[in-house]
Amino acid sequence: MSTTTPARTAPEEPLAVSAWRDYDAAARSLPGMSLGDLELTGPVAEACDRLWEQGARQVRLAGAVDLTDTGTPAAAARTVRRLSLVRDLTARAVLVDWELRLDAADSDTWRVLNHLQPPRRIDGPAKPSEILGGWRDGHYLGKCLWRQGPGFVQIRDRRWGDLRRFTADEPHYQEAIERLSHGAPATALPEDVLTEFREERLVLPLGELMWWVPYRVNRWVQEAMAI
Repeated sequence: MSTTTPARTAPEEPLAVSAWRDYDAAARSLPGMSLGDLELTGPVAEACDRLWEQGARQVRLAGAVDLTDTGTPAAAARTVRRLSLVRDLTARAVLVDWELRLDAADSDTWRVLNHLQPPRRIDGPAKPSEILGGWRDGHYLGKCLWRQGPGFVQIRDRRWGDLRRFTADEPHYQEAIERLSHGAPATALPEDVLTEFREERLVLPLGELMWWVPYRVNRWVQEAMAI
C-alpha cells in the first residue's frame, strides 16, 4: 500500500501536558509516579508512543480543545493537533483529562466525538452537564475504531447505538485516511471518498481542514470478535 505524508498547513505547536504513571489519585501522589509537565513536539502519533513508553497512563492537556476557534489555518491546525492527541491516547486506553469548548448553538458535535475519553468539562452549549453526563454514561473503549488488514481497511462504529461497519479495499481510501489522520484540506481528498466519509460522520470539518474521527486499534481491550 502506498502512503502519503499528512499535509502540514502550519508549524506544529508544542502540546503542553502533565502526565502520571497511574490514573488512581492515591497512586499518583506516590514518589516517582509523576512524569511532570511536558511539552510534546513533533508528530502527535510519535508523541503518544513516547508517552506510553515512559509509562504514562493519565495525561492532562493544558487549555481547552476549542472547536469555535478554527477560522485561520494556524487555529485549525492547533485544534486538529489537540484533538488528535485525545484520540490517539484514547486508543491506548490512557485516561485523558481535557476540556472541550463548543459553539453555543452546537448540541450535536459531542455525539461525533463520544468515542473519545469524556472531557472533564464542556463549555458553550446549553445544559453542558447533561451532555457530559450522557457522554460519560455511554462511553466505552472500541466505540468507533478502524483497523487495517491485508489490502483493506475496516471501520466499526457504534457511536449511534447500532453497529455500522464500513469496509474498503480500494487503495485511495487507505491513502485518504492517512491524509486525514492529522488533518487535510478537503481539496486534497478524492471527492467520492470524502462524500462517503462525511455521510457516515467519520470526518469532522475544522476550519479549512477535515479531521479523521475514528481511532486506530493499538491493542484490543477485549476479544476482537466482540468489538
